[in-house]
Amino acid sequence: IAELGGRMVGQMMLTYEWSDWRNGCFWWIQSVFVHDGHRGMGVFSGLFRHVAALAERDPGVCGLRLYVDRGNHAAQRIYAHLGLHASNYEVMEQVFRGPQSRRED
Repeated sequence: IAELGGRMVGQMMLTYEWSDWRNGCFWWIQSVFVHDGHRGMGVFSGLFRHVAALAERDPGVCGLRLYVDRGNHAAQRIYAHLGLHASNYEVMEQVFRGPQSRRED
């Protein structure tokens, strides 16, 4: 959680995935939220850098991952600036409820 003046202005959640190929754990960044009034002020960058520093110090962590919508170019630029890059994997899914997945290519 990121706080400013005792008020929550951003958050991210981590989940964990064991990689047998890398003999380590990926930390998945999920549920990212930055309050509207604090976007563009480095809140996410601060959260990310904190988590990345923790992950780099932990010998059991082999990397960080997150999902990003193909159309969310603003987020992709931020993630690239922080050192993330597109992986070799595509996400495949089968949706049973809620809005159906859309493919824009």
